[in-house]
Amino acid sequence: MSALPDFDTVRDWLTGLQDRICTAIEGADGRARFVEDAWTKVPGTSPIEGGGRTRILREGGVFEQAGIGFSDVSGTRLPPSATANRPELAGAFWRAVGVSLVFHPRNPYVPTTHANVRHFRAERDGETVAWWFGGGFDLTPYYPFDEDVLHWHRVARALCEPFGGQERYEAHKRWCDEYFFLKHRDETRGVGGLFFDDLHGDFQEAFGYTRAVGDGFLDAYLPIIERRRDTPCGERERDFQLYRRGRYVEFNLVFDRGTHFGLQSGGRTESILMSLPPLVRWEYGYAPEPGSPESRLADYLRPRDWLAELAG
Repeated sequence: MSALPDFDTVRDWLTGLQDRICTAIEGADGRARFVEDAWTKVPGTSPIEGGGRTRILREGGVFEQAGIGFSDVSGTRLPPSATANRPELAGAFWRAVGVSLVFHPRNPYVPTTHANVRHFRAERDGETVAWWFGGGFDLTPYYPFDEDVLHWHRVARALCEPFGGQERYEAHKRWCDEYFFLKHRDETRGVGGLFFDDLHGDFQEAFGYTRAVGDGFLDAYLPIIERRRDTPCGERERDFQLYRRGRYVEFNLVFDRGTHFGLQSGGRTESILMSLPPLVRWEYGYAPEPGSPESRLADYLRPRDWLAELAG
């Protein structure tokens, strides 16, 4: 495999992305600021080495909790789930770098959101044996608005335009719908967005698309915050939000590959589980009242061609 650009080129973009998103979210929140927890894995005490910086904003004007983490870790052992279909990775030196975020708003009318961009390389005897990019963003509303869903997917399609256009958007939207699916609930986690993994081939094209996804996240999310942050709400909406947050916990702990990889490879538990909401509740056999605002959500928790259905 031919030589690749310096790894630090990707690392520097990711640390800058974390900085830019933190600044924008602090501005949107208007009250709280991110607190940074810089961490390092001590060599010899863990299967992996490296570190990162986890940033948490709590009890803000908009966000009950917002977490965004950067990590740069490496090692020579990978969990069996990572090498089962990639024998070339067994015993190779690997390095992974990424930014991941989950924002849990206070107002139930502001959706929860997740975004992630990452880069992985593996080497043996000084030669690269594998590399790829991955990432995406998705939206989890509790009280969905067609205007917000349409905006979210229009931004997603627009950033795909230089990288395959409609075909790229449709493929990665479908991948998102399929990945963020709770099989035991027979529902999607939200209204989707984009998801991709193992993107390789032309490095500059793959890196360019990953940058577009990371940099485009704020364009997709900030206008929704501004539209919904002051929507009147009460105890009923809050209870429903906490109940639906339970689905978020279920997905992250049961299905999310990033969570599994991080925990199985010896990653930092606190940083991995920052995605979980600060408050959540479960209720046995809950069913929303027919015709209620809460019952509307079910129609949004299935794969749909949002741009075709809502644009008209």
